[in-house]
Amino acid sequence: MTANSIGLTKKDYSGAVSTLCTGCGHDLISNHVISACYQAGIHPFQLAKMSGIGCSSKIPAYFMSKSFSFNSMHGRMAPITTGAKVCNADLTMLGISGDGDTASIGLGGFVHLIRRNLPVCYLVANNGVYGLTKGQFSATADKGAKLKTGAVNPFETIDLCTLALDLGCTFVARSFSGDAKQLVPLIQAALKHKGTALIDVFSPCITFNNHDGSTKSYNYVKSHDVVLQELGFYAPQEEVLVDYQEGSKELITLPDGSKILLNKIDSRLHNVHDRLEAAKVLTEARHQGEVLTGLFYINEEESNLIENLNLTEKPLAYLNEQELRPTQAQFDWVMNLFS
Repeated sequence: MTANSIGLTKKDYSGAVSTLCTGCGHDLISNHVISACYQAGIHPFQLAKMSGIGCSSKIPAYFMSKSFSFNSMHGRMAPITTGAKVCNADLTMLGISGDGDTASIGLGGFVHLIRRNLPVCYLVANNGVYGLTKGQFSATADKGAKLKTGAVNPFETIDLCTLALDLGCTFVARSFSGDAKQLVPLIQAALKHKGTALIDVFSPCITFNNHDGSTKSYNYVKSHDVVLQELGFYAPQEEVLVDYQEGSKELITLPDGSKILLNKIDSRLHNVHDRLEAAKVLTEARHQGEVLTGLFYINEEESNLIENLNLTEKPLAYLNEQELRPTQAQFDWVMNLFS
């Protein structure tokens, strides 16, 4: 089996055998994460997999079994991830959540993680229902959508990408679990982004939400998907080869020298550096019943939480007692501030 840039094979990125329903979109997300991390040369020992509760939060068990992992309480993935990253800023954080874990019980944590611009790749496996509790509508279900029972959702949806833009998220994207060509490079770019990178992934629940009347079903998403751009991701040592159809292209350089190649294939010329335009494009698409996918917004200039906290170069988790304890002179200086 072929080794990647750090000498690991794709098998080194595998996890446990999935216990999700056969055909679940979440298993595709696992496969895409494996491909993304393998291709990008991310070492499993340098990655922390964070999750909450729900079908989505089982996903980390199915990839990179050698990585650090923490399965938190329901809706608490965001604050736990914040604490873990502050304690060990050297780790690459990959948060896996769901539409319930993020948009319902975990909404408060999600909001504050974004406004702090925590460096994390935040994947939401979004199927519009609570799969573990027999398929009730979640907060991301579209108004007017129907359950298999015939029940109609009377409430407005929470659009996670629009909300993230409003909160100042510095990397906002949406994709479909069945679109490996788009989602794999999006995950690679999100893992290299210096701040919060949200990817809202429509991932059909084949048991409770894959029927006519559902706006999160496989057939609905496929027939209403409007792709803004195809993407390519290139590590610093790789030559940038353009293999997409001719069109409007843009090359975005990330802080570590990695590059995202955007090949814009939708008729609307969307500027991924314009936050207001991104919100407008998303809102218009939603009102037209379109499932818009691609990279909507990226900002590499905004400082992140780790930079704002001015942390020590050595991760807090590895500081010893002597390094943590102030000297007598430092203690006296602090005390004099209160005199």
